[in-house]
Amino acid sequence: MPQENQPSTATRRQVLAAAALGAAGTVLPASTASAAGELITRPIPGTGERLNAVGLGTFMTFDTVPGAPTANLREVLRRYWEIGGRIVDTSPLYGASEANLAAFAAEMDIKSEMFVTNKIWATGEYLWDDGVAARSLRNSVARLSDDGKIEVVQCHNLVNVDCHVPLLHAWKKEGRVRYLGVTHHDVNYYGPLASWVERGELDFVQVRYSIATRQAEERILPAAADRGVAVLVCMPLEKARLHHLVAGREVPGFAREFGIRTWAEYFLKWIISHPAVTCALPATTNPDHLLDNVAAMRGPLPDPELRNRMLRHVESIPGFDRLEAMPWYPGKRFNGLVSRAQAEMRRRSPWWPA
Repeated sequence: MPQENQPSTATRRQVLAAAALGAAGTVLPASTASAAGELITRPIPGTGERLNAVGLGTFMTFDTVPGAPTANLREVLRRYWEIGGRIVDTSPLYGASEANLAAFAAEMDIKSEMFVTNKIWATGEYLWDDGVAARSLRNSVARLSDDGKIEVVQCHNLVNVDCHVPLLHAWKKEGRVRYLGVTHHDVNYYGPLASWVERGELDFVQVRYSIATRQAEERILPAAADRGVAVLVCMPLEKARLHHLVAGREVPGFAREFGIRTWAEYFLKWIISHPAVTCALPATTNPDHLLDNVAAMRGPLPDPELRNRMLRHVESIPGFDRLEAMPWYPGKRFNGLVSRAQAEMRRRSPWWPA
């Protein structure tokens, strides 16, 4: 995997301490940004293994019903791979996403080189029964692995986390997974998520963080830096809501002067410039949008002043303060297994969360 330029002498914690002085946080020093032809990478704190700063998510986007066309999704993965991308996030919970990813990877003969971050949801039929989780892991390994293990397995959305974290540590000790972590995207659960980062002896945490949703800066990102936990960022583009907000608007001149050409670069560079962030995980069904996303891994990253300016500019756009009330994926429609099951539950149930 392409390497990042020489690291700064400042520690992650020192840089994060400086972040507390500014409303928008801080960034890695300019010396750690990539040259134009290199991909920005980040180390996993515990091992030094380097990961792409922009990965590939698969929630909703890689989920299809049987017989649906998948050529565009295969092309998304192919283009990501071609430019040097290796980290892909998925889950058995994402409908057909894991199976589709596995099929594409097998066709491309890249299973042995992919860095897969995966998830589990439930341990078993009764407390401390690991039967369901073990079966889920076996299925994921059979689909995605050539060496009998998955790189990262995470407790998804803290479900049954008191059982899952010990189980994940057991799997790591037994050599069934390389790294373990926990996830959540809902800011209402950031307190418990931070607590697990602080005490769970984790390798990874996956959390929602964007230019519009910055609560992870308060406790989770500093805790990850303190404990040497790698940070995966879900919903970096807010499920297409950020692009909907800026539709029809040009990237501001000050950002273009810096070399940022698209809004995808704008939003993703803002995220990966935070020193605690290891990898952002945007998802797309559009191969051209994939190229916009991975472009954020090239060129310099914003310094603290520019990062603050980027935030202030987006805050000035009408509707920014109402982004959270906007439905996910405005103007888009997915027709995978998850979407169909969700629609059926909406039909059956007299109550649906706001």
